[in-house]
Amino acid sequence: MASYAENRKARFNYEFLEKYETGIELLGTEVKSVRGGQMSLEGAFIIIRGGEAFLINANIPPYQVKNAPKDYDPLRNRKLLLTKKEIAELVGSEKNKSLTIVPISVYNKGRKIKVEIALAKGKKKFDKRETLKKRDTDREIRREYKGL
Repeated sequence: MASYAENRKARFNYEFLEKYETGIELLGTEVKSVRGGQMSLEGAFIIIRGGEAFLINANIPPYQVKNAPKDYDPLRNRKLLLTKKEIAELVGSEKNKSLTIVPISVYNKGRKIKVEIALAKGKKKFDKRETLKKRDTDREIRREYKGL
């Protein structure tokens, strides 16, 4: 299972409550571009409209720039493939204004490309400081053990 893209900022800015695995609807050239590792999830988010989920602001540049159609938009909205039950759960919990849905990573499962999304709650400033402090202490502990 290869990981193609990861949203590292999301892990820092949000606390994940529930995770889901979804499929994604892509064009053929987009699949090649994603498998080439050219996808970026920075600033991407998910909305639910009309009983369907869409990935917004995910950047997938064309696989071959000179061969791409003139009207190709790398930031176009892409449909996520969720069950009706999962969409209903997300809509119900998204009504709580403090929750959002963010993409975490894009990876392959067999021949399919999957997107891991999460129902997330934004961290406060002191939570982020706590995360940084914990990361620094873990790094120092690893250095101490490595020096022995």
